[in-house]
Amino acid sequence: MASGNVTRCGKTEFHWGERTYIMGIVNVSPDSFSGDGVADIETAVAQAHRFVEDGTDILDVGGESTRPGSSQIAIEEEIKRVVPVIERLAHKIAVPISIDTYKYEVAKQALDAGAAILNDQWGLKKEPRLTELAAKRNVPIVLMSNQRNKGGFDVGAGRDTAYYDDVMAEVISSLQQSVNIALKAGVSGENIIIDPGIGFGKTWQQDIEIIRRLRELKALELPVLIGTSRKSLIKMVLNLPADQRVEGTAATVAISIANGADIVRVHDVKQMVRVCRMTDAIVRGIKTD
Repeated sequence: MASGNVTRCGKTEFHWGERTYIMGIVNVSPDSFSGDGVADIETAVAQAHRFVEDGTDILDVGGESTRPGSSQIAIEEEIKRVVPVIERLAHKIAVPISIDTYKYEVAKQALDAGAAILNDQWGLKKEPRLTELAAKRNVPIVLMSNQRNKGGFDVGAGRDTAYYDDVMAEVISSLQQSVNIALKAGVSGENIIIDPGIGFGKTWQQDIEIIRRLRELKALELPVLIGTSRKSLIKMVLNLPADQRVEGTAATVAISIANGADIVRVHDVKQMVRVCRMTDAIVRGIKTD
């Protein structure tokens, strides 16, 4: 299913293949694996404005932690965390806002508040009704491959893991299923973005293999988002706490771009904007003057 070269999001156009786009993470949750979660609206809004100044292309606002072992919060609490932030930002920033949730009511109210992209960490496997929103509102949707709850528990990485003979084949199959659900519901191919789900039910070795083989996702002919920022694969290789994984993140971002990533989801926006520009200059031949 070819997506075409352009995805439109309000007044923004993403021209895939021309450069790498940056998605800056705004965690409106005190329970964040990366240590960057914020618990109040003012801090989240200030962080978002700083990310825009630093060069982010998308703001990804989420209210529920996705770290391994985290507890699900009530829908009302998640709405209370994210909707006021989106309302404060929607008419004051030039970049589109993504809502990081798999819950229908949270997504609906976020879109009503001004969000323009859906980011579903379960790839429609938990809430297929998100396709209704994506199709009706004509907004892009990120579909992630999530293998959590399919295997054992990786003590070293501290997360659920699934074991496969070929992890990339599993990821591609999972994503194809999600894409089929979206297309069947009337979501435009131009509005579908795929994410292999680094850290979601894979061992750290499998995460590294996915980065190494990322170009295989191009078989789905859709733009690819990847989120490696500060994740446990960096911890396992470098043995560093989350707030000291900038260099490790930079390495994964650069290699992911070289292997076909179109969007990188990151915590350290200023540094990763520079990494992306430099990597694009090498990989895509973009001038940096």
